Amino acid sequence: MSPHAALKALLHARHSCRAFRSEPVPKETIEQILTDAGRAPSWCNAQPWKVTVTSGAETEAFRATMASAFDTGIPAPDYPFPQTYTGAHKQRRHACGMQLYDSVGIERGDKEARVQQMRENYTLFGAPHVAVISCPKELGPYGVLDCGGFITAFCLSAKAQGIGTVPQAALSLFSEVVRRHFDIPEDYNMLAAISFGFPDDAAAINSFRTERAALDEFVDWRE
Repeated sequence: MSPHAALKALLHARHSCRAFRSEPVPKETIEQILTDAGRAPSWCNAQPWKVTVTSGAETEAFRATMASAFDTGIPAPDYPFPQTYTGAHKQRRHACGMQLYDSVGIERGDKEARVQQMRENYTLFGAPHVAVISCPKELGPYGVLDCGGFITAFCLSAKAQGIGTVPQAALSLFSEVVRRHFDIPEDYNMLAAISFGFPDDAAAINSFRTERAALDEFVDWRE
């Protein structure tokens, strides 16, 4: 298989995993994923990502903290969430949500079940590990951009090694809780997290795949 064919296969096979097996990922595999992700490009090679990785009891403690934050906390993200979704963005978001709910049998009017499904974000979808990504405040949006590249590289390396991932902005809704839990420095903002582990391929929620836009939907050709 050519390098491009291998990359294309990874890009097409990767998906957001929302159900995991309980067994931990070997530390050497996690180290390889992090090493690979660290090859992501960044402005002036600043490599701004700060990563906190949990295993075992640390994952369980964080899972409990975030579940409590969802149940009783007051949202206060370090970075502003999208103000609204319109047009094609709204349509894609809606389609993704409907696929997710349909996969687990949640009816459209069942608000309580939707809330409980949303809560799964805060219990890390049962993953045995989470990587919390923080970014220096001083680097502004371009530091965030660089961290996005790191997250993509992390997910692709994980997929190449049989590990499921789900990048989660949802946890940053309670950024102060996350920073306090891990004692993240005050000059860093909490950006996102990646829950990861061996995927539970038998889980219905891992069965659906989202569509991708055709080139003409997002490319402005100038020839």
